[in-house]
Amino acid sequence: MRVLVTGSAGHLGEALVRKLRAAGHEAVSLDLIESHFTDHVGSITDPDFVRQHVKGTDVILHAATLHKPHVATHSRQAFVDTNVTGTLNLLEAAVEAGCSAFVFTSTTSTFGDAMRPDEGQPAVWVTEALRPAPRNIYGVTKTTAEDLCELFHRNAGLPCVVLRTSRFFAEADDNKARRDAFADDNIKLNELLFRRADLEDIADAHLLALEHAGRIGFDRLIVTATTPFQSDDVAELRRDAPAVVARYVPEYADLYADRNWRMFGEIDRVYDNARARRVLNWQPKVSFAGAVDDLRASRDYRSNLALTVGTKAYHAEAFTDGPYPVGSF
Repeated sequence: MRVLVTGSAGHLGEALVRKLRAAGHEAVSLDLIESHFTDHVGSITDPDFVRQHVKGTDVILHAATLHKPHVATHSRQAFVDTNVTGTLNLLEAAVEAGCSAFVFTSTTSTFGDAMRPDEGQPAVWVTEALRPAPRNIYGVTKTTAEDLCELFHRNAGLPCVVLRTSRFFAEADDNKARRDAFADDNIKLNELLFRRADLEDIADAHLLALEHAGRIGFDRLIVTATTPFQSDDVAELRRDAPAVVARYVPEYADLYADRNWRMFGEIDRVYDNARARRVLNWQPKVSFAGAVDDLRASRDYRSNLALTVGTKAYHAEAFTDGPYPVGSF
């Protein structure tokens, strides 16, 4: 199978190219940035470049994007050009080339302010039924690109699966106060409870979406690590998250004490992956409880793929206040 992968210099793009080639598929990769996993350097905003490389392709995995860390360094028009027009170019070329499936990497950031409960309100249980309320141009353009995928499925019959991914990057947290208060590994392990996944689990969901796209037709699915929480925990998660975690994974407390780690005092949202697991027949391997067991046994809880891909810079320049600047609009 000939698979076109966009964004091949990024975390997910590299992971997808690695897995596809290991499985014997022909992976043709595009990115603006040269890398060992990029075959053709160019922009998806250029329709001629896109058509040239989509031609002869069976399916498309579209992971290229401007991310949240670019909000402070790139114009809103640049987000529209890359995330909206770039996706439109790929969808049009996919239909023209007769591709049989299109998988679009979206983000849970599309939910935006819908995941921010007011003071005294319970945590938000985030499912596909939650109506998006993007907080910035990143979320707006990803939501618009999702709608384009739905349009092309409905009007052109192109099977499209949208995967709203949770955090899977290896870089430090974008919240300076949190970086100052918690060790980086402490933050990432805490987030596996409600808003993070391992890179290989995310990549596996993409490959399953590709495999099942013809049967699915169109869908939007949340892909994240499986939470141990239940929806009726949401009120207590805002009041006393450590107590809730201790009920489900009591052994975490000793591990955290040994490492001088802390659980977040409150958790304000929980991503629920139940529908993605059901629709894709997907079983993410990395979970909070499993990670606790691994660390207690002196094993790294991350997948070999996540460790191999490692960290990547979102920007060519360095910043004094953190790994990337943070913009809100």
